[in-house]
Amino acid sequence: MGTELRAAIGDYPHMEALKSGRVGSDLLTLDFAAMPAINRAFAPMVREQKFDVCEIAIVTFFQAKAYGKPLTLLPVVTLTRAQQSALLCRVGADIDGPAGLAGKRIGVRAYSQTTGVWLRGILADEHGVRPQDVSWTTFEGAHVLEYRDPPFVQRAGEGKEMLAMLRAGELDAVIVGNDVPNDPNFRPVFANPAASAQAFRRKHGFTPVNHMICVRAGLAGNAKLFDELMRMFAEAASLATAPGDGRDSYSTSRGALAPALQLALRYANEQRLLPRPLSLEDLWEGSPTA
Repeated sequence: MGTELRAAIGDYPHMEALKSGRVGSDLLTLDFAAMPAINRAFAPMVREQKFDVCEIAIVTFFQAKAYGKPLTLLPVVTLTRAQQSALLCRVGADIDGPAGLAGKRIGVRAYSQTTGVWLRGILADEHGVRPQDVSWTTFEGAHVLEYRDPPFVQRAGEGKEMLAMLRAGELDAVIVGNDVPNDPNFRPVFANPAASAQAFRRKHGFTPVNHMICVRAGLAGNAKLFDELMRMFAEAASLATAPGDGRDSYSTSRGALAPALQLALRYANEQRLLPRPLSLEDLWEGSPTA
């Protein structure tokens, strides 16, 4: 059986062969934790290194690295996604596109949520709406306990629910996650989210990265296990029968990931998410993979 590693990874076509056991190893075995939603693995990984191998939102990893958590990033992406369809307002709202959000109240699960970071960056770069031009309401804190939200971010009251607040007019817009609600009372803030997403990809050359893989820092020091783990990820991706959001989601190259991570780092710094600036070299600290 080899070394057993505790793992937490979501269900994706390019991970199916790994999670089903079709991709195996004589050196190691992955024991997958059952998670109701993969984002519930992020806080335990950051705060107590509960897993040996774990999917993680990239902004959570940025914050973990900046606060000195013993985690090592792998150049393996589990989730990329166009973000524009996650920004919603009410049907009939007086919001004429993204530029109309200045001065509005926007809800998001957490200010550090990666989808929110990408969207705030897009709003600032493409539509002139800076984070501080909006009144932000959050519903939980960051996965990294040390982080504190900026002063223009407030926490919703006890028992408040984001979509209910949008319906009631207590919020003007919201940023949701992977599951966009099928509700006829809501509409995207972007008039054509797909066209906006295509324009982003043409300009930057990638689809935004949301989640990657990290390991406990000590595991990265075992070159034999580390190389075998990387081999298993690559083999599972090669066996995928249904592509994810672009084949770039299977990248195992630092160079291929550099543009996406560099832009996400700039957004994180500009949005006051990090206690100190990070470089690409900082992100790969401890990782022997080129």
